[in-house]
Amino acid sequence: MGYSLALVSNQAKQLATCAHELKETYGVRTATLCCDLCAPKGPEGVMEWLLGLGGKLDILVNDAGIFAFDYLTNMPPERVQAFIDLHVKAVTHLSRLAAIYMSQYAEGHILNMSSMSCWTPVPGLAMYAATKAYIRVFSRCLAYEMRDQGVTVTVAVPGGIATDLFGLPPKLKRLALRLGAIQTPEAFAKGVVKAMLKGKMQYINGFANRIGIVLVGLTPTWGRMLVKRKMLDKNIRR
Repeated sequence: MGYSLALVSNQAKQLATCAHELKETYGVRTATLCCDLCAPKGPEGVMEWLLGLGGKLDILVNDAGIFAFDYLTNMPPERVQAFIDLHVKAVTHLSRLAAIYMSQYAEGHILNMSSMSCWTPVPGLAMYAATKAYIRVFSRCLAYEMRDQGVTVTVAVPGGIATDLFGLPPKLKRLALRLGAIQTPEAFAKGVVKAMLKGKMQYINGFANRIGIVLVGLTPTWGRMLVKRKMLDKNIRR
């Protein structure tokens, strides 16, 4: 669409490669910042860098995330804190700073990344699901607050996406794609960007995922405990 891109990540090599590919493929200006969003002043540092680039901030996409399928009691304190710092603190402060900036021009879009797991209180996802639920509720509230100021806030609630976040083996990932259990990043991005630009407050990809929300809510306790015993107890050492 011709937008200049400011890309932020804590993975320097991948960040540089991505920026180069986008610039060469689409002819757009790209700028990169390698930083840790979990740092005490991480969000403030990002916004300061963004404003220093010149131009105008039209869109903010908060999609940095981490994942772990494990018992909460197995996680070291720093891992637990990382979920809070990245999914809660960073998203909150970046959204707030962007909303303040965009309200000056009475236009702009904020896109925050939640997950279908926000409706999935199953064992093994305590930190991931809870912090993603925060992102969804926070974004919906902020969307109402900013509507009269010309700024839209969209929360994406995707099902499985074929990235490396969940650590699926390549063969299993290809099988899941063929079965329609997960979606390619390209297909998801196209849909969510379209929804964001239309000002939709929430985007859920696929009819199956919408049905899944209902099914998850109807799952009885014995079903959730089956997940614990078959997947957690047998595969994760306590």
